[in-house]
Amino acid sequence: MAQNTHATWTPKSWRNFKIQQQPTYPNQTLLQNVEKELSGYPPLVFAGEVRSLKQCLAKATKGEAFLLQGGDCAESFSEFNAINIRDMFKVILQMAVVLTFAGKCPIVKVGRLAGQFAKPRSSDTETINGVTLPSYRGDNINSIDFNKESREPDPQRILHAYHQSAATLNLLRAFAQGGFANLEEVQRWNLDFTEAHSQEKYKKITQRITESLRFMDACGINAQTIPQLRETDFYTSHEALLLNYEEALTRKDSLTDDWYDCSAHMLWIGERTRGLDEAHLEFLRGVKNPLGVKIGPNATLDELCGICDILNPQNEEGRLNFIVRMGADKIQKNFPPLLAKFTQEGRHVLWSIDPMHGNTIKATSGYKTRPFDAILSEVSSFFEIHQAQGSYAGGIHLEMTGQDVTECMGGSQQITEENLSDRYHTHCDPRLNATQALELAFLISDKIKKAHA
Repeated sequence: MAQNTHATWTPKSWRNFKIQQQPTYPNQTLLQNVEKELSGYPPLVFAGEVRSLKQCLAKATKGEAFLLQGGDCAESFSEFNAINIRDMFKVILQMAVVLTFAGKCPIVKVGRLAGQFAKPRSSDTETINGVTLPSYRGDNINSIDFNKESREPDPQRILHAYHQSAATLNLLRAFAQGGFANLEEVQRWNLDFTEAHSQEKYKKITQRITESLRFMDACGINAQTIPQLRETDFYTSHEALLLNYEEALTRKDSLTDDWYDCSAHMLWIGERTRGLDEAHLEFLRGVKNPLGVKIGPNATLDELCGICDILNPQNEEGRLNFIVRMGADKIQKNFPPLLAKFTQEGRHVLWSIDPMHGNTIKATSGYKTRPFDAILSEVSSFFEIHQAQGSYAGGIHLEMTGQDVTECMGGSQQITEENLSDRYHTHCDPRLNATQALELAFLISDKIKKAHA
């Protein structure tokens, strides 16, 4: 077995370890040429930005902030445009305002954007009408079209993903610092939302926020006088699945001599690729980015402690985020004993909840979907379990879109199984639409408030 020792780590050392969920490229020479070309490209994010995010997440670890992480299941080349990026950024801002007001604490905004292309698959192949081809693994690897040429992994797609990520980040930075994040404007969007929904609770919250803004304005505190009211910090994240891409964008910081994966501010490892003696932990242990690890219903204390030993041996606050994804029907039974035992270990981790993956079902129509009630139930259980044990529910991780899709059932729009085919556009897993995502923020606002009382 390969050994995880810091003395032996290099950006390439993962290549000596067993690896899961990787494509098989038929043209290795082309792959090597693409890796070499990408390694000479500018970084997408900078070490100073990454360190700022780590400081914010350290506060969330201690209950002094809350992580809101959300975005597409998988970004695509075909749906890449400024409107989709804008609408995703917009709904995250709307949610953040509601959660900030409820929790009276900073909301750390992290998008699943500008790099969230590759997706793990349950099988290496897919069979349709007797034809078996490689599974679709994300637009940075192959195409969703079901034919031999489209499904063959193509290294050139890695470069396409980089350029799309760079363009996305450029627009996100403009939105965050150029006035689009003006708090007064975001509040107007929320007022439009509550006017379209009859729930009195939503209206009361938005009215109280409006009153607070008017009071501040009367005191001379507004977007024209205070830059923080018209600008915001926004960070990016994705699953670090395709390690050829991650290695090529790993850089040594000139100020600290530390290594950073400059493809995103935060990276995470999925449930299928978190083996203690495997390549993904080996690669990420050597970079200084904040890291997330998905934790499913069958996780054990030994696994969690082993992950901490490898990824956070110095027990730093803000370094490691355990993203719980157990499902509404399992979290009440499986999570409390695991959390209780782990808390006794004295490890510094941020706990967040991914209520999407454990609540995926297949409708009789054949569409994969997620019931809104189950999503809300798992989030509620997560907060209640932490409250009961005196620990911090530090964040939420959502697959969502700013578009009006019909992929998850339920919510105030009352999307039914019959409605799924109306606007089912995802390339992979079902996402909350903009209305459902914002509605979820309103519904959990009381739990945020209680947790930060």
